[in-house]
Amino acid sequence: MSRTLQYIAFYSVFFAVLWGMHLYVGLRLGRLLGCQNTWMLVGACTLVALTFPAFSLLEKFNPTTFSMLLYDAASIWLGMVFLLLSILLVYEVFRFFIPLQPKTAALLMTGIAVLLSLYGIINALFITVNTVDIPMQGLENPLKIVQLSDIHVGTIHNSGFLTRIVDKTNALGPDLVLITGDLFDGIGPVNRQTIEPLTKLMAKTYFVIGNHERYDDMEKIQSILPDAGVEMLRNRIADFRGVQIVGVDAPLRDGEKSNSVVGTLPIDRARPSILMYHVPVGIDEAVKAGINLQLSGHTHNGQLFPFTLFAKLLYPQVKGLYTINGMHLYVSPGTGTWGPPMRIGSSNEVTLINLVPEQ
Repeated sequence: MSRTLQYIAFYSVFFAVLWGMHLYVGLRLGRLLGCQNTWMLVGACTLVALTFPAFSLLEKFNPTTFSMLLYDAASIWLGMVFLLLSILLVYEVFRFFIPLQPKTAALLMTGIAVLLSLYGIINALFITVNTVDIPMQGLENPLKIVQLSDIHVGTIHNSGFLTRIVDKTNALGPDLVLITGDLFDGIGPVNRQTIEPLTKLMAKTYFVIGNHERYDDMEKIQSILPDAGVEMLRNRIADFRGVQIVGVDAPLRDGEKSNSVVGTLPIDRARPSILMYHVPVGIDEAVKAGINLQLSGHTHNGQLFPFTLFAKLLYPQVKGLYTINGMHLYVSPGTGTWGPPMRIGSSNEVTLINLVPEQ
């Protein structure tokens, strides 16, 4: 499928969901505020629902300062709609027990959504460091790894955000940096200047593609990353101090739960191995292939409450360290954000993984 068709398919489904959300939020709040003109509300909801996909496409294909500002505003509004929808659903239950005047309820819920949005935006500005110690069979010497994932470099997370990540990473003094997909957002310009901060990473760096790299110009990505000192692993194995670094592309289809590639690679079971696979799936195949540690991301740990509660329904291993049939799996909640530049109930993370020989 061509990139144009991928964009059309993605945004068609996305807009259908977005439009439904806007209709519910707009019609319900409109009624509470006393507006009886249904067609006016439907028209207004439709226009507002169009802002995020329309400004995303504008920023993607004709990036300017003005399109950047429009996209930023639409992204923040997207987060507010998610929050308003969640608050309204809670209101529908509790309005029978806590009676409020309709207009008062509408203004109160809107105020709560605004405050939560401000908190989410501020919280997303911070990057936490999470340290994990993992024993590895066959490892001769300790190895310090920094995992970065889901940075989503583009319009919102630009070179300034990437510089902060690089500085924080270098301060940890890792032997190795592993970027497990979605380095690029798919929105906004992709060029050498944007990823220039990666040249300052002081450790060997490997990268595997996530689903968002497929929305972008893959040829350009493959041409500019080597200049930044980042080596792409596309369904192949690299050796680092006796450890096999196995890189497998993200699944071609959304919702794919297996990893058909890892079993075809020449993995030496007698040596320690780390699999970089963007989505936390394909666990059985990785175990069968003899992988010791799989590093994934993709989930964002739900990013925004209450989606943080539901993310586990899609991905049983949604965040943190797991041990499955003798193999370790670490799922990063992401170093950046996608869509709304907000974090509620989750945080941006740089993961420091201390690998130690198994006793």
